Amino acid sequence: MRILIKGIQDERFHRPLTLISNLFFEETELVFDEESSLSVSFDIKDRGDSAAITGVLSAEGREYRTGHSKSLDPLTSDKERFKQIKNTLAHVYLMLLQEHTGIIQQWGILTGMRPVKLLHKMLQEGMSKEAAHTRLRDEYLITDQKIRLMQSIVDRQLKVIPDLYELGREISIYIGIPFCPTKCAYCTFPAFAMNGKQGRVDSFLGGLHYEMEEIGKYLKESGIKITTVYYGGGTPTSISAEEMDMLYERMLAVFPDVKQIREITVEAGRPDTITPEKLDILKKYSIDRISINPQSYTQETLKAIGRHHTVEETIEKFHLARRHGMNNINMDLIIGLPNEGIEEMAHSLAETEKLMPESLTVHTLSFKRASEMTQNKKRYKVASREETSKMMDLAVDWTTENGYEPYYLYRQKNILGNLENVGYALEGQDSLYNIMIMEEQQTILGLGCGAASKFRHPETGKIAHFNNPKDPKSYNDGYKHYTEEKIRIMKELFGVREQV
Repeated sequence: MRILIKGIQDERFHRPLTLISNLFFEETELVFDEESSLSVSFDIKDRGDSAAITGVLSAEGREYRTGHSKSLDPLTSDKERFKQIKNTLAHVYLMLLQEHTGIIQQWGILTGMRPVKLLHKMLQEGMSKEAAHTRLRDEYLITDQKIRLMQSIVDRQLKVIPDLYELGREISIYIGIPFCPTKCAYCTFPAFAMNGKQGRVDSFLGGLHYEMEEIGKYLKESGIKITTVYYGGGTPTSISAEEMDMLYERMLAVFPDVKQIREITVEAGRPDTITPEKLDILKKYSIDRISINPQSYTQETLKAIGRHHTVEETIEKFHLARRHGMNNINMDLIIGLPNEGIEEMAHSLAETEKLMPESLTVHTLSFKRASEMTQNKKRYKVASREETSKMMDLAVDWTTENGYEPYYLYRQKNILGNLENVGYALEGQDSLYNIMIMEEQQTILGLGCGAASKFRHPETGKIAHFNNPKDPKSYNDGYKHYTEEKIRIMKELFGVREQV
């Protein structure tokens, strides 16, 4: 869809306008000096203490007109001022496109990953729930249904982690293991097929052990506590039981107060990587929170997306994990996988009900730019917006009926139906790490290949990013440098405690 935009000179507005356009149309192209069957003209008036924007959309012989204004604090920073005007422009543009298409965007103008964080911020600043909800509805155009979902998640998170807003001087740790049995068609995570390349695994683990030792030493010297640890990837259970044993033994030896860490999770997402020996190792180190991810209970779907395990194997490995003492198991389902509709989703939920994992994360398929599925879209037929929404409604109804409550939420670009990914949990079984990574209340330190660190300033809340390289060779060549850089940043944020 080509859309002619008039009256916008500042190029900084182009990206937000594109993001709003993409909520309604596929492969949007904004043009500024060519004729098009759909055109939108804006008039922006910045009066110092307020900004008023009017917009007119012309298409197919019809014209739609709307406007919105926003009071501005004359003392606010230029950055914040631009943000307010940008949101006002997005508000007007969204209203015009909703009127033209008849499609209501339940998340309003929000296109970012963490909508719940916005509500947390308002409440932390002292705004009442009622005032925050009004602002979300009137300024951001979020529907009441999604506001209720946001509030229920905030309430659940503060119940599970009452000191959530006070953990800025603790950290959580993400440990990335970049190997999988095979690469899934929808995946863009750093994940390399094992294919017997054990030498590459050995080299990587050597670097990871070094990172853990040096980071652990700094944390001990600085008196910094660890809130949660999460082993992700890839699939951390792709490595051997012996390698897992050495890795967790190293964690126990070098991290401070491991027994006081609130939660340690190991992604065992691919059932074909789970063995009795590996489960025994997890139990040895008192790790009982794992993920076993079916994604779908339709065998044809698993084959289409490149997962080489069977539906039966998922069920078998779940029961095996239970017999080995795994008492907090998460499972993932994905809405909108190729050739799946309401019938397949209902079947997956029915199969999940036979197992009743402690938590269930319901993802909506997202066309990630670098995934095989996105590169070959014509090969993968996916559900319509309407059908996707009905599948999400099925999941919401099922979780409610079976005693699960939503506890975290995030969104992605190019997600089907402009929906969301929601984690549901039974009482007391919420993933603390998932809450910490989504609400950004503390530093998340990433160790290992492809691991991303998010450094949050304990006082200002400002966030800086640092990424380890995604391929094992680059990681192996430079892990000492990446470790030193992270410790340097940590010292700037937290300092080093003087030894007595």
